[in-house]
Amino acid sequence: MSLKHSYSLIAPFYDVFLEAVTRAPRRKSLTSLLPNVPQDVFINGVGTGLDLPHLPQQHRYVGLDLTPGMLRRSLRRRDGLHFRAVQGNAERLPFADESFDAAILHLILAVVPDPAHCLAETARVLRPGGSILVFDKFLRQGERGLWKRAMNPLLRRVATRLDVVFEELLGAVPTLQLISDEPTLAAGWFRLIRLRKG
Repeated sequence: MSLKHSYSLIAPFYDVFLEAVTRAPRRKSLTSLLPNVPQDVFINGVGTGLDLPHLPQQHRYVGLDLTPGMLRRSLRRRDGLHFRAVQGNAERLPFADESFDAAILHLILAVVPDPAHCLAETARVLRPGGSILVFDKFLRQGERGLWKRAMNPLLRRVATRLDVVFEELLGAVPTLQLISDEPTLAAGWFRLIRLRKG
């Protein structure tokens, strides 16, 4: 089953499982880290728009997702935001180099087949000095994570990967530097990360 097909099926139920659990980390990532000066902000993997209620009003947002069902739901949450929804692939972005001042990668790097390429594509469309806000689940470098790795072959086909090591992704994108890395949900399995493009 492709991710596009599985997430089309998941779309009606996605919020039931994730909205309440991820509300506080999303809010912390978005409200405290985006600047006050109006910017062009890219949301790679906008999904059903769970980030949108936490976004400052002054920015211009473009949200990309693979599935029309997810995008339709995101539009219901735009409520006063300057927000445009775009259907597309997170690993092959339909934007020119250096199109955005900031980017949001919430619960997308552990979903896509090639997370390093997704991160590199996001960096490509980011202007120098721009920030990327990441909220996702990652194995720690050197972590065995036996049950996560055992479940990964099944879960990665229908919903999410459990074997992504963030440090490996960052090492593959030399234009990005780590600014902060903070544990959040599930005893630090989920992390709030801020990156800057040099």
